[in-house]
Amino acid sequence: MPITPTEDTAERMARLQTIIEDLLKEAKREGASAAEASVGSSAGLEVAVRLGEVETVEHTRDNGLGITVYFGHRKGSSSTSDLSPGAVRDAVKAACAIATHTQEDRCAHLAEPELMATDFPELDLYHPWSIEVEEAIALAVACEDAARDYDPRIVNSEGASLSTQFGIHVAGNTQGFMGGYPTTRHSLDCAVIGQEGDLMQRDSWWTTARSALDLEPARQVGERAAERTVARLGARRLGTQESPVLFRADVATGLLRSLMSAISGGSIYRRSSFLLDHLGERIFPEFVRIHEEPHLPRGLASAPFDGDCVATRAKDLVSGGVLQTYLLSVYSGCRLGLPTTGNAGGVRNLRIEMGDKDRAAMLRELGTGLMVTELMGHGVNAVTGDYSRGASGFWVENGEIQYPVEEITIAGNLKKMFAGLVAVGNDCDFPGSTRTGSWLIDRMTIAGE
Repeated sequence: MPITPTEDTAERMARLQTIIEDLLKEAKREGASAAEASVGSSAGLEVAVRLGEVETVEHTRDNGLGITVYFGHRKGSSSTSDLSPGAVRDAVKAACAIATHTQEDRCAHLAEPELMATDFPELDLYHPWSIEVEEAIALAVACEDAARDYDPRIVNSEGASLSTQFGIHVAGNTQGFMGGYPTTRHSLDCAVIGQEGDLMQRDSWWTTARSALDLEPARQVGERAAERTVARLGARRLGTQESPVLFRADVATGLLRSLMSAISGGSIYRRSSFLLDHLGERIFPEFVRIHEEPHLPRGLASAPFDGDCVATRAKDLVSGGVLQTYLLSVYSGCRLGLPTTGNAGGVRNLRIEMGDKDRAAMLRELGTGLMVTELMGHGVNAVTGDYSRGASGFWVENGEIQYPVEEITIAGNLKKMFAGLVAVGNDCDFPGSTRTGSWLIDRMTIAGE
């Protein structure tokens, strides 16, 4: 049952709710003491161009249904992309069969009814874009043309692509919860290749939003991709040394994601986090505040309820530099003897309170050191916090960029890096559900020549 823009949203929602209701009844008939399910249906358009020619035009239509049943504290799950009545019944039977062969787990249960979402604020997440294929292709071509025309050193392109998607998500359980909402997401991106002498560099830019009206203009996206590419030409190596490091805003999001992974309930109850037993302790300088805003209008990760159907709420994760909470689902909270924080499925719209310094001021604050603009590899030890990543960026002296650098490695320890955060800029200029300015870390090891 894929959805199309011409169908009435309320009717689509009602049909998906009916599937959930029938599924829950079937689970009860199979002997389950409790059950929960979620279903989604989406459709979209994706076009890709390269060197002014169309590479792909793809219409997407997807369905997905997941069902979890409980026989006391024994749990079984199954999923299907077929929403026909017969397939749904088969999915329920499969989940029940799995549950009968699992061991009891005292934490395998639904959330208490009083924790379920009952208020569904208007989050303004649904803005369908009725764009024709020809118009989508023209926008992608215009984006790539702007990048290719930006500088004669742009010699090749990896192409530009435009995507528009819309869908509905509905969830329900045998505690009486039923809720759902429609969403849209649109994006445009471009990547090009520059050359100077025998050496080449590649970079990209993108824009994404719930409403097409909030996307950056196609020309601006292309020019930004080219600007970033050209800036990397002539990159050098650095000698091994220690220095302060400035993580550009779009790269600093990775540090926040490392923090979220370290404070996730799963990492904590498995005792595989470098922030184990740090709840209530200072892990950042006092000026740091990091918070979640799940009800942000048009937010790319906004949602009225989490994966357990528990109401989401705004909250500080770090305040005054002190870790205020872990990110807990019903299950992980039970394993830790703590209540759920409404974070089954992760954090929604993460923000760090930004300072008053723009990028130029942050470079002056850096003085002499490294500004990182790209990271490579996955060298983060979740247990110890040891951090080692391939990197490229720019060498800065006296607050001024001197030249691009590449083929280096930066290393440190996340606990020390968090504690050594000197400043957070206000230079957040990229799309996404994680919002931060650039981060200045007092000292890291740079491994180069």
